[in-house]
Amino acid sequence: MIKTNVKLPTDYSEADIIDRITAALPVSRDEIGEVTVVRRTLNVKDKENVHYDMTVAFCLSSDREESLLKLRKRVSVYPDMTFAPPPACLPSRPVVVGAGPAGLFAALILAESGARPVLYERGLSVEERESRVRLFTTLGMLDPECNIQYGEGGAGTYSDGKLKAGAPDKYKLKVLSEFVHHGAPEDIMYSSSAHVGTDKLSHIVRSIRERIISLGGEVHFAARLIAIDVSDKRLVGGRVEKNGEIIDFSTNDLILATGHSAKDVFELLSQIGAPMEARGFGIGMRIEHPREYIDRLIYGNADASRLGAASYHLVTHLPTGRSVYSFCMCPGGTVAAAASERGGIVTNGMSEYKRDGENSNAAILVSVTPDDFSGDVFSGIALQRSIERRAFAITSGTYRAPAQRLDAFMKGRADVSFAGVKPSYPIGVERVKAEKYLPEYVTDSMRLGLLDFDAWLPGFMYPEATLTGPETRTTSPVRVLRGEDFMSLTVNGLYPIGEGAGYSGGIVSSARDGVMCAEAILEKYKKTP
Repeated sequence: MIKTNVKLPTDYSEADIIDRITAALPVSRDEIGEVTVVRRTLNVKDKENVHYDMTVAFCLSSDREESLLKLRKRVSVYPDMTFAPPPACLPSRPVVVGAGPAGLFAALILAESGARPVLYERGLSVEERESRVRLFTTLGMLDPECNIQYGEGGAGTYSDGKLKAGAPDKYKLKVLSEFVHHGAPEDIMYSSSAHVGTDKLSHIVRSIRERIISLGGEVHFAARLIAIDVSDKRLVGGRVEKNGEIIDFSTNDLILATGHSAKDVFELLSQIGAPMEARGFGIGMRIEHPREYIDRLIYGNADASRLGAASYHLVTHLPTGRSVYSFCMCPGGTVAAAASERGGIVTNGMSEYKRDGENSNAAILVSVTPDDFSGDVFSGIALQRSIERRAFAITSGTYRAPAQRLDAFMKGRADVSFAGVKPSYPIGVERVKAEKYLPEYVTDSMRLGLLDFDAWLPGFMYPEATLTGPETRTTSPVRVLRGEDFMSLTVNGLYPIGEGAGYSGGIVSSARDGVMCAEAILEKYKKTP
């Protein structure tokens, strides 16, 4: 197949794609075989001409493809991206710890190859997890072992479900195709703004789990990792605690996909001498605007009902060296109560597939680096906890989140009311100045960054927008060092992967990390003729 780029109106049809191909290239309709949309991005730079920029691949006879490829600037080869790992020849059943995107997809690939993996997850299944999350969001009853951070599907299950794939490769396409196979809409295969939504993700995650089990794998919930056993620098097994019972397991290969909030796992790694390093992350608050207001800012007069709720991504680099950026934008979504430790407040964002909520929200984050929390490798974790606990203390210890109107925040004064944009944080908010729980370098940087955002997207500084915080769990403050073979630098057979290990930053990148790790393990044991 060969590929080319075309521009199409937002109401295009399949016939329109072929028309654009024939208009741009010396090829007739009769010569074109199968057409595949590779990438589709909504272009909103000109509000009077909102359209799609698309990359499409299509089949021709080999001689016609060769002649067209001579037009190097207009067409290129679309390579085969089939993912095909070798069959399993492992000496023992591999163990995966953590059922977020990285762990689920690592287990799925191993199961498809016949390795019969054993998957342990400290939280509960998506079915049971939903009730635990509801108890917290309605009554403030936090289960520290099963919440928005812990449980089947990981933190991504309670999110907008964005699937940012970037440039396609065989691993990303494997991830996206599995999502489609298990119930996601087909347009996630090519849309640059692909999302699934919390409501659909739970069904997809459960379906993937059932597939793993059907192929001979095991999945255990409420099973928290409490020990990793190493002998002569080689992994030999470990222990989990399940419903008060200690379960020992033996394995030559342990995939650690425990997410960025499982701080106790970092302690286990420290005990066995696995090298780690502190890394930068983001700290800030969630900003909420009316959804229809953001739609008008982004789309102008274009029909938002056809295009879907508008999204944005903003970033600026300050003279101080810090970056301020939007993160995990949730169109038509809500601010989520995402705490996983008692006595701390954490916010996140989530949307359902339709993205039809009253508000749109995004994290506005300030980059922090190890220079801001100099100390041992866990000093970034200590900074996170101090902010989360301070926010809890100043809101009377009820898990109500501190919030402030945008105009009050910009002026550094006490707040008045939230008459314009009602905060969506489900447990409720209290009017609190951000400086009471966030470091001054964060609040000062946010103010400068928001001014830049308004210059690039006039109207972003909507005075009655609300800011709810803190947002601290953007990514792992620790990286577990590994080699190109995905293995720990000091423990043979231990594979730290995903967001918790510091190697990904979203659902697709985490799942891709899991797929690649599983492939690396299978290749390691592959029998040669």
